[in-house]
Amino acid sequence: MRDDAAVTVAVCQLAPVLGDVEGNVARALAAVAGAAAAGARLVVLPELVSSGYAFSGPDELARCAEPPGGPTVTRLAAAARAHGAVVVAGFPELADGGEMCNSAVLADPSGVRAVYRKAHLWDREKALFTAGSAPPAVVDTGVGRVGVMVCYDLRFPEWLRLATLDGAEIVCAPANWPAEPRTAGERPVEVVRLQASASVNHVYVAAADRVGRERGVDWVGGSAIVAPDGYPLAVADPARGEQLLTAECRPAAARDKRVSPHNDVLADRRLDLYG
Repeated sequence: MRDDAAVTVAVCQLAPVLGDVEGNVARALAAVAGAAAAGARLVVLPELVSSGYAFSGPDELARCAEPPGGPTVTRLAAAARAHGAVVVAGFPELADGGEMCNSAVLADPSGVRAVYRKAHLWDREKALFTAGSAPPAVVDTGVGRVGVMVCYDLRFPEWLRLATLDGAEIVCAPANWPAEPRTAGERPVEVVRLQASASVNHVYVAAADRVGRERGVDWVGGSAIVAPDGYPLAVADPARGEQLLTAECRPAAARDKRVSPHNDVLADRRLDLYG
């Protein structure tokens, strides 16, 4: 890839059905194919896209959880290979010790490159999942250096900064954002947070949210792709439900941390003052 080459990035806003792993994986594979047909070389799918989210308890979750070598990840990796794309998707991981993690896989045409376990668990997730203990995954790929985290991880500025310091150019975040009341006319705070995170770190951020009511839970439907200057390149319309968003991204723009002739968002840090 040329140093200044553009890459088409896609986020797929989908409506998984709780417990329907076969149907959800088929929907995810169709979304990857549709994104690839639209020219995407990096495709991001929602959190827990293979299972749905609002589990009644550990037993229901366990029926959907799979190891990284299971059929869900295997089929997603095969899709990445078939379409010559990088695919990032969430799934419930059954770990070697029997614990279950809210995880995301990054696969490219060479196979599975990383499995990241969500480190910051939201609300009832703490009763279902074991939190990850590793920093965000950051992987060199054919479309640039790609970082991976999941949903609530985005609330923590330190997590985005860790990925940035590790050289991430495009941070991908599978998400399931439950809808909460907001002031009329305001955009979802989740999208505002993406913009702030992208601007502060001068990186691309691509988040794939979900839609589809599940056990009384509605979702923001706030999928977005944001440029390093903090301005959105594509934002979902929640009223449209499932949808595909694409945007042209230039990883080289995220490698250059200068924001004025005399300022650099990493070099200007005052580590001597931060403690």
